Amino acid sequence: MADRYFPNAMPDFVPEASVEDAVVAERAKDSLSNLLHLPHAALSEKLKKSALDLKDTVVRETRALSGKRLQDYTLYTGALGTAYLVFKAFQVTKNESDLKLCSEIIRACDAASHDSGRVTFICGHAGVCALGAVVAKHSGDERLLDHYLTRFKEIQLPRELPNELLYGRAGFLWAGSFLNKHIGKETISAARMRAVVDDVIKHGRRLAKGGKCPLMYEWHGKKYWGAAHGLAGIMYVLMGVPLKPDEVEDVKGTLCYMIKNQFPSGNYPSSEGSETDRLVHWCHGAPGVALTLVKAAEVFGSQEFLQAAVDAADVVWNRGLLKRVGICHGISGNAYVFLSLCRLTGNAKYLYRAKAFACFLQDRALRLISEGKMHGGDRPYSLFEGIGGMACLFMDMTEPSEARFPAYEL
Repeated sequence: MADRYFPNAMPDFVPEASVEDAVVAERAKDSLSNLLHLPHAALSEKLKKSALDLKDTVVRETRALSGKRLQDYTLYTGALGTAYLVFKAFQVTKNESDLKLCSEIIRACDAASHDSGRVTFICGHAGVCALGAVVAKHSGDERLLDHYLTRFKEIQLPRELPNELLYGRAGFLWAGSFLNKHIGKETISAARMRAVVDDVIKHGRRLAKGGKCPLMYEWHGKKYWGAAHGLAGIMYVLMGVPLKPDEVEDVKGTLCYMIKNQFPSGNYPSSEGSETDRLVHWCHGAPGVALTLVKAAEVFGSQEFLQAAVDAADVVWNRGLLKRVGICHGISGNAYVFLSLCRLTGNAKYLYRAKAFACFLQDRALRLISEGKMHGGDRPYSLFEGIGGMACLFMDMTEPSEARFPAYEL
């Protein structure tokens, strides 16, 4: 099965005044066009209903598979991803039963991850503690809040830990930033965060020594560039913590190096030296880099980074309608690029593009999966690979200005 679905499958943005005449005839015969041009309130309600139906399916299927002890507690493909989705549903509907269910799932994740050596938000015990603490705060359960914060502060980082987001130091730092945003400043002390930042910077400079890029990292022997395992993800996290002036320059220089060495198409290599211009995913390629560049434009106020983000988003629009539904390497994750740029620029074109990807999923994804024309994900109900991510996107589309790529944008 080819990775991409239909290049240029969506009509591009045109001002609302000229849309009406152009699409009237199409509305009656094209369900996707009809859906895409609904008023925002009506579309939001339709997407919310689909999201809640999907959420119920995810809960039913993932809890049935879990048994007495969770085999996969992670946010990426496991039960914590279900908890995250249920918490998102609570934020949208304020249904207290969702908050209670979310807390129950996190308790099971806590038990399953107790002896885990993994320390990140997406794939480790830190994510269980961090999300658990935030949910406990919303529940008004001070004892449980203290339990999760204590457990988080007891986490020790192995010396041989990599630096990337999914399994490494950047993933632990992101969890700390998540707690400091949602629980309160200095929940995780500046000293604790600083010690980890020092290690990330030290490792990056050491591997980059003698090269043209100020910071460089390896994971499993490859110098990855993407959000999941490489430069884009690590730079994103570093931009969210206090840095020394020379460290700021290293982050800027690393991003400039990436921009300078992108493919002629505008897409980004999956790793240093790669000549394969194929992947347009959050994990590898333009989508994850675009989200990082949006963050850079916001943090540094740089027109260069904003233009690079816009260019990367164009790649996502033209090549990012994939044959997969998920957050990590699918249409759902790619749609967040447009939501992020819309939030930063206020340009309605990007909201339209996000709607186009979401409407494609709402109108066709489940049917195409059932027909074998789309890949539902190796873990088809998970947050990062399956329909859990699609449900999350649909919920975020109800309040686009508040949308954040799960476990990446803060």
